[in-house]
Amino acid sequence: MKRLESLDILRGLDLFALTVFGPILYAFAGTGSYHWLEPVLAQCDHVEWAGFAVWDMIMPLFMFMSGVAIPFAFSKYIDGTKKRKEAYLRILRRVIVLWVFGMIYQGHLLDLNIGTLKLFTNTLQSIAVGYLFAAVFFMNTKPRTQIGIVAGLLILYWALMMSVRVGSYGGGDFTPDGNLCEYIDRVVMGRWRDHATVNAAGIVTFADSYRYTWILSSLGFIATTMTGTLAGVILKSDDSDRKKMLTLLVAGVAMVAAGWLWHLQMPVIKKIWTSSMVLVTSGYSFLLILLFYYIVDYRGWKKGLQWLKIYGMNSIVAYMIVKVSFKSIGQSLLYGLEQYVGEAWYNLVLVLFNVIIVFFILRYLYRHKIFLRV
Repeated sequence: MKRLESLDILRGLDLFALTVFGPILYAFAGTGSYHWLEPVLAQCDHVEWAGFAVWDMIMPLFMFMSGVAIPFAFSKYIDGTKKRKEAYLRILRRVIVLWVFGMIYQGHLLDLNIGTLKLFTNTLQSIAVGYLFAAVFFMNTKPRTQIGIVAGLLILYWALMMSVRVGSYGGGDFTPDGNLCEYIDRVVMGRWRDHATVNAAGIVTFADSYRYTWILSSLGFIATTMTGTLAGVILKSDDSDRKKMLTLLVAGVAMVAAGWLWHLQMPVIKKIWTSSMVLVTSGYSFLLILLFYYIVDYRGWKKGLQWLKIYGMNSIVAYMIVKVSFKSIGQSLLYGLEQYVGEAWYNLVLVLFNVIIVFFILRYLYRHKIFLRV
């Protein structure tokens, strides 16, 4: 089957925003006071707690697109072309690699120190959880059942958050200090939670600045990835292009509307991945994949977008390599420039140097068809 180019390009846009646009934007903002830039900066940062900004789409869109790829990757195992055992081994390998990469990205695994090890703290690990369940459900259930599972996961999350109360946590509390997700992460992960410290007496202290949760939020990770799988089922179907796009449109608008309506009772909060947040971001993701499918695969208007494949077809490499700083090389090559342009502009030059190096590494891999497939 013809490769879904719109998926590669949309994934590339997501990674480009994270690895290039964001760093350059903030480096430029640091060079002066630009009031006209403030609305853009507000949308290019995560909201503090409840609410939504464009930047809050990056992680769920990445997760959603991992789900879109599942029907294209695993249908051959369902129809008997290949053995199912191979599929499960492939899923397991991907989950393990993503989990380990996530730990490396956080900078804790290579410490080789059990005291600093953090177990579940990263986007790649949330994708691993979502991918595991979404792929297994796709292999063993029909799309209608998968829709029911997604609805069940969202309702289960809501029911637990509303009805379970432990001490000062839960019971419908969606504040940073009182939500049930926070309690579960503290109890289950303890000292191995990100930003947790342990003193000489063995007492664990949790940083007030860190409010991301992972364990109960995994219900939302799975649901988000499964909505991507359902979008992939639509795109891979034998329906006409017009019917595919109409289905994506109706589903996307319905989810966005339902999510914002649910927000009135259960706020859209990315840090704890609420059910309303899943619906809102999945709905927007449906509309984005619709837009790119229309532009790229249906109309064929892709001439000016092909370069995004450099990021999109090596998304894991792009995500990992952004942690590697090439600024030291730039500082060596551009030594002495700071005294002429000032610290802020010098920092912008170094950021530009860094993203250019990353681009050429990814471009080299793309041109030589070297892709990290996990």
